[in-house]
Amino acid sequence: MVQKYQSPVHVYKYPFELVMAAYEKRFPTCPQIPVFLGSEVLRESRSADGAVHLVERSCRLRVEAPRLLRKIAGVEHVVFVQTNVLNWKERTLLIEAHNDTFASRVVVKETCRYTVHAENEEWTCFEQSASLDIRSFFGFESALEKIAMKQYTANVKRGKEVIEHYLNELISQGLSHIPRWTPARVREEDARSQAGPRDPGSLEVVGPSSSPGPVLETVSMEGDKLDADYIERCLGHLTPMQESCLVQLRHWVQETHKGKIPKDEHILRFLRARDFHLDRAREMLRQSLSWRRQHQVDLLLQTWRPPALLEEFYAGGWHYHDIDGRPLYILRLGHMDTKGLMKAVGEEALLQHVLSLNEEGQKRCEGNTKQFGRPISSWTCLVDLEGLNMRHLWRPGVKALLRMIEVVEDNYPETLGRLLIVRAPRVFPVLWTLISPFINENTRQKFLIYSGSNYQGPGGLVDYLDKDVIPDFLGGECVCNVPEGGLVPKSLYLTEEEQEHTDQLRQWRETYQSASVLRGAPHEVAVEIPEGESVITWDFDILRGDVVFSLYHTKQVPKPGLREPGARAGGQLMDKGWVLGVDYSRVEVPLVCREGESIQGSHVTRWPGVYLLQWQMHRLPGSVACSLPGMEDVLTALHSPGPRCKLLYYYEVLASEDFRGSMSSLESCTSGFSQLSAATSSSSSGQSYSSPLVSR
Repeated sequence: MVQKYQSPVHVYKYPFELVMAAYEKRFPTCPQIPVFLGSEVLRESRSADGAVHLVERSCRLRVEAPRLLRKIAGVEHVVFVQTNVLNWKERTLLIEAHNDTFASRVVVKETCRYTVHAENEEWTCFEQSASLDIRSFFGFESALEKIAMKQYTANVKRGKEVIEHYLNELISQGLSHIPRWTPARVREEDARSQAGPRDPGSLEVVGPSSSPGPVLETVSMEGDKLDADYIERCLGHLTPMQESCLVQLRHWVQETHKGKIPKDEHILRFLRARDFHLDRAREMLRQSLSWRRQHQVDLLLQTWRPPALLEEFYAGGWHYHDIDGRPLYILRLGHMDTKGLMKAVGEEALLQHVLSLNEEGQKRCEGNTKQFGRPISSWTCLVDLEGLNMRHLWRPGVKALLRMIEVVEDNYPETLGRLLIVRAPRVFPVLWTLISPFINENTRQKFLIYSGSNYQGPGGLVDYLDKDVIPDFLGGECVCNVPEGGLVPKSLYLTEEEQEHTDQLRQWRETYQSASVLRGAPHEVAVEIPEGESVITWDFDILRGDVVFSLYHTKQVPKPGLREPGARAGGQLMDKGWVLGVDYSRVEVPLVCREGESIQGSHVTRWPGVYLLQWQMHRLPGSVACSLPGMEDVLTALHSPGPRCKLLYYYEVLASEDFRGSMSSLESCTSGFSQLSAATSSSSSGQSYSSPLVSR
């Protein structure tokens, strides 16, 4: 595979002639670059008027490689051939180099250019591009590639520093101006050429490229070019290879993308998301640009106007900036009725709102970069989880959240600088287990999670937010205008026809199973738990009638009894001869659930065996009858026209390895997590994380 390198434009704020004088001082040897052992001129020529000077040199470079590799190769230095064309009239220097040693096995090409700055003729621009193609090298191709790339990027940086060093040296010696070239008479040129070899002190001497050594086909740079100073000032410090990836990816976008060209900060995020692997970043960016064009995301900030309901009940908003100058977004997730919002505005409207927030975040980063005079490419999110409960684990809501995470991570990578989660309740690890597999590892490392009130002291929010920015509801003095959220009134929900029109209702129903509960014939679902510590979560809606929900444990495997025709699962599973406290035990307090309610809950199991989720008809107000019906009761119920209850339900088991693994992942990348970790450990006693929440 051919490895390529393309530099941004490096600007020397000195005239071309002075830069050439500094460049000349590197020859015939350069103590400032120890790997450069020396050079000799192979051929040299000049144009008749002296404007163009061509020099071809052979340069020896010490091999910086492990001793074993040098011994196998049988060389201690390599030879590169450089052809330099200096045009004094046009004020340009073109340097082309290729390797002479191992040319049949390794192909190295490099091109460097010195030109006059387009907007300031007293400044000089430098660019270089290169390619490395290792065809065969005694089985050490991969090792040699890594060594060559490392050495080359080091020499790139060192070469620029050497030029700056000699420029400063010339100026300290009083040489700060060199007259520009003027045409010489032909007879003077002839006389000079007959006088023999050129004076080594001549300012027209040219030599090797600014970064001799094993190097990485020339990449042409059309259109606007990236300036190295601009990168440092506006994008942050990058290594030479990272700069190269940015230049190449930006050039690819300019050549191939039809539409609005993304800003350099945005392109850089895709490189960071793929660890500067150019091909992977290019593919990720290509898909994102296609997505933006398809959904007209570039116009989102101009076209999106959130519904008034969202502005009132979406508990999030921008709030100054963190201690590093990043824009700060506050989300009071525990106060937000995600289920109500989805039923009132629909999933697509919520997604559009989230996308608009990400677009706004990028815009604010640009503003903060200008305000603080340093690169700011990401923002901080402060999430308050006070009030988070099992209602937030409503499955369609979780699925919608996962979809939003996927869209954001695919199209706004590396925009989250830090995520501060405060007042995390005991139910949070359940939610984290559900969503964490969909969050990439780079993003997870930015999570800082605090339970209880331990965010208030040292190591808490004061490490990341100025005291006068901490919101009042978190003990600070700053009034926060973020909406408080709250329950969305049912009267604002979309009708079933509107939900059907958006395909939302059908998707929700596909998530759940339906069941009927008859008098005397409860609906039961058996969940087998092979190991002790797992988490059972449930989510059900009561469509008709009132039911009592219970959770039991047994070591026996229930035998299916009579099932209602058409039921997807369940029926009655308990044997009529079982005795409570002997054959099975109750592990959750029975819960009366009224028609129209939506119930979410979870249970951390203590023992292996079979757990039975049971729904039975609520007989009398305040009555929670749990006696097991006989077979004759079941037959009577199935053949009688009496009342029945209807429900939709969903359950899921979080295996111990997933749940505990998720907790370990959290603990490894968070601070202030001790209280939450302790609370999680104590939950293995078999009690519920939180009592099932009765909600609308």
